[in-house]
Amino acid sequence: MSAFRVAVRAFPPFESAIRKQWESFESRARTGLRLEAVPLDLDPLHAALFSPSAETWDAAFVVTDWIAEAAASNALLDLAPYLARGAPEGYPDAWTPSLLRFQQVGSRVLGLPCHDGPECLIYRKDLFGDAGLTPPETWEEFHRIARRLNCPPENRYGTVFAAYPDGHNTVYDFCLQLWSRGGELFDPAGHPRLDTEAAREALRFYRRILRDRSAVHPRSAEFDSVKSGYAFAAGEVALMVNWFGFAAMCETSPDSKVRGKVAVAGLPAGVSLNVYWILSIPARCARPDVSWRFLRHCASPEMDKLLTLEGGIGCRKSTWMDAQVNRAIPFYREMERLHAGARELPRMAEWSRIASVIDALVLEAIGGDRPEAELLAEAQERIGNTL
Repeated sequence: MSAFRVAVRAFPPFESAIRKQWESFESRARTGLRLEAVPLDLDPLHAALFSPSAETWDAAFVVTDWIAEAAASNALLDLAPYLARGAPEGYPDAWTPSLLRFQQVGSRVLGLPCHDGPECLIYRKDLFGDAGLTPPETWEEFHRIARRLNCPPENRYGTVFAAYPDGHNTVYDFCLQLWSRGGELFDPAGHPRLDTEAAREALRFYRRILRDRSAVHPRSAEFDSVKSGYAFAAGEVALMVNWFGFAAMCETSPDSKVRGKVAVAGLPAGVSLNVYWILSIPARCARPDVSWRFLRHCASPEMDKLLTLEGGIGCRKSTWMDAQVNRAIPFYREMERLHAGARELPRMAEWSRIASVIDALVLEAIGGDRPEAELLAEAQERIGNTL
């Protein structure tokens, strides 16, 4: 039996949802294919899709960070002709515009929204309640609360950061710190803009808190966002900055030790980041019509809700308002409010290289003692050389 190959971002809710979505699809489509869903971490997933030796896939999870690169390399199939012939139910009005615009490059549409959920504050409402605390309004208050709720003897730490060097999470955290201080990565002319006081303050805070053993999980350097989410679900963390989906996972995962104890709130200074996953069809796919039918099925109201109840974050407005979803995940009603003010990263073909520079900048700041101004000036020059 031939396989229908899907490159999946390694994350149990994605993996379980894609299996159930395929079973639902196959029960109706009867293609005779068997699903081969291959879970991959971020760097291997990127290589599997964009390297010269990229494998052949029928469908793939693609993060919006990679859209400009995918467009420049023609690595993904244009879905616009398929959408014109038979779009998913309610398309495009069933989604917010912010979940449709990033993957539209000119007249091309490179994927359908799959998993959403902006960055937010995720915290233990039971611990906050016992200590008489409210969600922090500044990063300094965030740091103080993390210290106060740090309790290593109980295997619980104040906060956790996804500081694993994969070119993503440290970059997101740095951008949040920068934006919350009024800074920007680029000036209006498109030149890198890291040699600023806002950037120095951002890097200084991030360096200080990551080094604070009285506030931060000691394994942060090993954690990406998924492993950070697992640590929170295991009861090892009091508050963190992470994707909304990990808060939802704490309410849906059978392994969660904090079910019913989780709440979400906006981040200090009201900043947030909108990075989301789409399902796409790689350009080398041998059976694009089957792939399109599967993507269209996954984008249906039923399958979007299924993904959500598995622990992912559906993208349709109907899912956000669904009564069953809101009973299972009591804070889901916050989703639209959190999403409304979220910002996006620049859509640039060079973004992966730029992100690598920022990643290296942050990691060197955490692990060394060179002045922030010196590190930032060097990073600004390196970014300028990539453009």
